[in-house]
Amino acid sequence: MCTLPTLGIAPSATNTLMITAKEIDELNIRLSNSEPKDIIQQVSVLWPKLCISFSGAEDVALIEMATKLIDKPAIFTLDTGRMHPQTYEFIESVRRHYKLPIETLHPDSDRLGQLIQDKGLFSFFEDGHEECCRIRKVEPLRNKLATVDAWITGQRRDQSPTRADVPVVQLDSSFSSAEHPVIKINPLANWSSEDVWNYIRLFDVPYNKLHDVGFISIGCEPCTRAVGPNQHEREGR
Repeated sequence: MCTLPTLGIAPSATNTLMITAKEIDELNIRLSNSEPKDIIQQVSVLWPKLCISFSGAEDVALIEMATKLIDKPAIFTLDTGRMHPQTYEFIESVRRHYKLPIETLHPDSDRLGQLIQDKGLFSFFEDGHEECCRIRKVEPLRNKLATVDAWITGQRRDQSPTRADVPVVQLDSSFSSAEHPVIKINPLANWSSEDVWNYIRLFDVPYNKLHDVGFISIGCEPCTRAVGPNQHEREGR
């Protein structure tokens, strides 16, 4: 296991309130070419108050790695209330396979009820996804991340042009505040979809059965579709 001095960060700086932008940059450089399992091992030392965000195939690959390195890794998933039946089955299969609790985040019932009362169940087809996604996904995630110092995601650089520069370690500007900075860790940043699926097959990792019928990136049922040949994976969202 890599020690804190090797990572270039003093033990006092492992608190996100104290770590500097320069230290994050140095850590990102040191880990930029590391294997995902090594990244998980090392950041778990730096930020013991760490959790894994779970929704897709990449995330279960990370859970598989984490279970070999961390005693009872903390895992959470978002239940927007609009997921595919296969996705709920997938969540349960992961829970049973790893024998680990999975914290399920839900939207605020009053906020969601008001949205549905005012605009119906499919308002996003008329006025865009921002309001629906904010209530069903962003707000529950923000509340969760306010309780941790760092979180692990399955983001990869090849998933979309907007993720082409995703670093391995970053200050999460979307969910940090001056009072509570949050570190975002992307151990699979350098991996391709092929790398992920090779790992899933090698270790018999559970996956969402929608992948077998052309779904690649899977979100809420009304907003997700299968993709055709040569379409990018994010075109299904």
